[in-house]
Parts: sequence; structure tokens; C-alpha cells
Amino acid sequence: MRRVKPAANNAIFVAEDGGEVIGWIHVGVAFLLEVPLRAEINGLVVGDVSRSRGAGARLLEAAEAWARTKKCEGMSVRSNVIRGRAHTFYERNGYEHYKTQKAFRKPL
Repeated sequence: MRRVKPAANNAIFVAEDGGEVIGWIHVGVAFLLEVPLRAEINGLVVGDVSRSRGAGARLLEAAEAWARTKKCEGMSVRSNVIRGRAHTFYERNGYEHYKTQKAFRKPL
């Protein structure tokens, strides 16, 4: 596992196999008034060929360890409703589904 250094309060870790990047995770501290300090997974990608071989779990472990160093009390992740395999992955790694919501955006 290799860490790439982005902006403060964010981390990017990459998983490699034979010098080739096979996956990455981007995690950041989420400062919200209504909940204890937590880290949010902003993206987790593992290449099709490398899935189900442990890279995703190792990336999660790296992100969670980093979040602990930032004094985060928990982790959160958002996943598109159509990504059933991802949902199973997160649940298998100790995450629980607690809310369903709609997302909105506006260009500035």
C-alpha cells in the first residue's frame, strides 16, 4: 500500500501488484456539526481483474487506520443504489446501511 499526499485532511492510498496500480481509495475528514468527527470515503476503485482478491479490504484498512490518526470516531461511505456488489463488500467489512437519500447538485 502506498500513500499519495493530497490536500490536508485527505488521504489517497493506492494498491499495487507488480508495480501496477490496481486500485485506489480517497478518504477525507468530514467536519459536520450534527455528528461526531468522522472520515468519509470519497472514492474506492479496484480494477475488474483484481476484484475479490483482497485489495479493496486492504485499502479500507489503510483508510480506517489513517482516520484513527485524525481522531475520527467513525467512517462513512456513499454508494450508488445500483452497485449491489459494492454494498455487499462494505457490509462484509463491517459497514451498515443506515440511510437512503437522494443527491442533488447545482453548478456554480
